[in-house]
Amino acid sequence: MQAIFFSEIFPLMSTANPQTLEWLLNVATEHEYPAGRAVLMEDSWGNAVYFIVDGWVKVRRTANENSSAVAILGKGEFFGEMAILDESPRSTDVIALSRVKLFSISRDRFIQILFKDSQLHHRMLQLMVRRLRQTNLRLEMRLAPPAVKLAHSLITLGENCGQENNKEIFNIPFQDLADVTEISLEETTKIMEKLAEKNWIAIDEVNQVLRLVNFKQLTNLASRI
Repeated sequence: MQAIFFSEIFPLMSTANPQTLEWLLNVATEHEYPAGRAVLMEDSWGNAVYFIVDGWVKVRRTANENSSAVAILGKGEFFGEMAILDESPRSTDVIALSRVKLFSISRDRFIQILFKDSQLHHRMLQLMVRRLRQTNLRLEMRLAPPAVKLAHSLITLGENCGQENNKEIFNIPFQDLADVTEISLEETTKIMEKLAEKNWIAIDEVNQVLRLVNFKQLTNLASRI
């Protein structure tokens, strides 16, 4: 992969200088996983930062033999940076939802990169603040109606890693959508069926694509806190 394409795929790399991008690609390790495969296990957090070149993954928490998705990530996003920076253990793992292609950069190399490129360091802080704001908004929405919460989840996924101007995302299993939205599977199923009836979304099961057909209406619904 050429450095210019890497910077286009990842917002994190949009301000990195060309030398940083070239060095980063030289030290990165490429990985490919089929759907359903564990990408990162609980005891592996803190070893590297992972960049999603293509495909979708879920971050899953397991407690008392019960597992639930806590985040859905797609092309252009990264994970593992928090474990590197605070060096704390994680009780989560990462599972491929679709066939996924990743680049990983070891902990030591990634920290070296941050020290060498102040613009990249600043950009990373910006994106981490953005994630924190999204988390705070989710906390504020805990008492919102289930339809509002689910619309917010769909819009966030579209804005973070949607394709074709935020119109397409992966056809995420309803249980995983329910988990990250913190509503029941039954509520998720009913709301998704209603949104499809309104032609606000369209599910292409053959190509495993969820189209956010009426992005404006979904955004309006998501703002009704």
